Amino acid sequence: MTILLGTDHAGYELKEMLKTFLEEEGFEVDDKGALTHDELDDYPDFIASAAQAVSRDPENVRAIILGGSGQGEAMIANRFPHVRATVYYGGPREIITLSREHNNANILSLGARFLSEDEAKEVVMQWLNTDFPGDERHVRRIEKIDMYSQKEQ
Repeated sequence: MTILLGTDHAGYELKEMLKTFLEEEGFEVDDKGALTHDELDDYPDFIASAAQAVSRDPENVRAIILGGSGQGEAMIANRFPHVRATVYYGGPREIITLSREHNNANILSLGARFLSEDEAKEVVMQWLNTDFPGDERHVRRIEKIDMYSQKEQ
């Protein structure tokens, strides 16, 4: 499985560490940037590229995006059709499992300012190793998310 990565300056160092870690774990990594640390960059420029790729193949492509809190990054990612980005910046890790089992989250948005490298590695592996069981009620709800997200307001 190819894992897309995207971040701005706030998550740059953690992204670089995760890139090496994921490659060592046998994943193919596609780094959508930032490719250098630039305090003046803007997260939408990098997150949109990763989210667009997930949007094209939401069942087979996953991304890990990072920012200071992960909040704004998830907001931009979730504007793309069929993207289901979840945020994690600490707290009970059960939420990571539930994001996959109940919502089939295909993007994990990490708050780099709130996680240690070890925490980030553990959360990423938990998320990547949790399957979506495809229970009818969860599939139905995901279909409704897609339906509502494509309606004009």
